[in-house]
Amino acid sequence: MISRRGVLIAAGLTVLPSRAVAAAASPIVKPLPASDFIVHGTNAETRWEALRDVGSLVPVSKFFVRNHTSTPLLDGSAWRLRIFGSGVSRPLSLSLRDLRALPSCTVEAVIECAGNGRSFFTTQQGQPVPGTPWKLGAVGNARWRGVPLRELLRLAGVRESAVDVMPAGLDDEYVSGGVNHGRVRRPLPVSKALDDVLVAYEMNGVDLPADHGYPARLVVPGWVGIASIKWLGSLEVSSTPLHSPWDTDFYRLLGPSYPAAGTLVTSQVAKGAFELPWEATLTAGRQLLTGRAWAPGGVRRISVSTDGRTWRRATPVSGGGWTRWQIPWRATPGAHVLRVRVDDQPESAPFNTQGYLFGAVVKHPVTVV
Repeated sequence: MISRRGVLIAAGLTVLPSRAVAAAASPIVKPLPASDFIVHGTNAETRWEALRDVGSLVPVSKFFVRNHTSTPLLDGSAWRLRIFGSGVSRPLSLSLRDLRALPSCTVEAVIECAGNGRSFFTTQQGQPVPGTPWKLGAVGNARWRGVPLRELLRLAGVRESAVDVMPAGLDDEYVSGGVNHGRVRRPLPVSKALDDVLVAYEMNGVDLPADHGYPARLVVPGWVGIASIKWLGSLEVSSTPLHSPWDTDFYRLLGPSYPAAGTLVTSQVAKGAFELPWEATLTAGRQLLTGRAWAPGGVRRISVSTDGRTWRRATPVSGGGWTRWQIPWRATPGAHVLRVRVDDQPESAPFNTQGYLFGAVVKHPVTVV
């Protein structure tokens, strides 16, 4: 049951439900050892070689970080989640204790930045793009526990007229090019919100760490990471369409292959990676190549090429949307380019000006000595 204190009418509320109680010394709170991460300013990319002996779940200590500003340190006891707007009949203000008292579920889901693989537009296709130059390490798989968003919306009396849900974070306002875009927020269609979206408060069996959204975040399976708003503070439910810079100015596919207004970035694309350093040096002889493949609808087939001409089927070690795989290789001295193909991955990705959704087969260079 939700306490009477926890269920309030949101009309007239002007104070944010919670505030950062301290400023972090750096944009990311957790340690970022060079053996596990490549740091890109406010972001940290997981090194694939750091996952070689890791199971299906990526530990919090190795999970990538994507921040627009910096990680806020929030007081969980003061935190509130507001649910309000023309699309609900019973506005709510829930404490973390209220949220934890509701029926929960656990889901395993991949979170991946929309720009994961962006650098390969430049290095493989000769098409320079701005933004964080991720290789393939802006992705991770975790087990999330929380309350299905549909249950919270039903509790708030979601109306049949509702069309959009706007989750908003509690991190600092994002300023770029002299323009203040406000706090990170991006609308979800109500059909997706009522489907498989989770308001999570645990990650891999522990409270959400600060860098990954404490006290609560959205988890939107299959969609790009920007949809999974961290440090969730409010959910506006509207009977009319909602918009923010994160669906009008950012996270749209723009370029010669797209309409003039662009195409909204929603679902992710299939990818695969080797659990090897970039430009790795290997010893000649028998090698066991390992890696992971992932796709929103699950992975059906994984193929590996070590010679640039022929493909062999890799052996899956686990299943689902985040599949571990392996394949033996008789490595001969010299320079080689390894490739892994997931299902029907193309050899090139359609260009877009912001470098989103790079879904082509990646050429991974190695040297055998």
